[in-house]
Amino acid sequence: MTEETVELILPSRIETISEAVTAATDAARRAGLDEDALFGVEMAVREAVTNAVLHGNREDEGKPVEMGLTSSGSELIITVRDRGEGFDPASVADPTAGQNLLKTSGRGILFMRNFMDDVRWEPHPQGGTVVRMIKKR
Repeated sequence: MTEETVELILPSRIETISEAVTAATDAARRAGLDEDALFGVEMAVREAVTNAVLHGNREDEGKPVEMGLTSSGSELIITVRDRGEGFDPASVADPTAGQNLLKTSGRGILFMRNFMDDVRWEPHPQGGTVVRMIKKR
């Protein structure tokens, strides 16, 4: 299989999350991932793009969300970049801790880590944060 790359630049609006999810699941399907993996990609991308729109860019439509999808014979690499002020995943409260179990938010990072094979957050040299997620075949 040859490598395929798709790049999207999305406005920071809640409505664009579905577009990102569709692009990611289409790329995962073309990469030959099974239905369970497709579900995981869908959930992880939904969480990553939601976080970029709401927390990173704070719904500022002047700050785009950039998403990259690269598939090869063995894996799908997904990157999501926001233009926010940075993010440290260690600063997020553990959603499985007793005092957090009934909260209605705060599980996105847990979902990304559980559904993908590798997840990393890195500062982008030109500002913002990039989340890099890998799903292996």
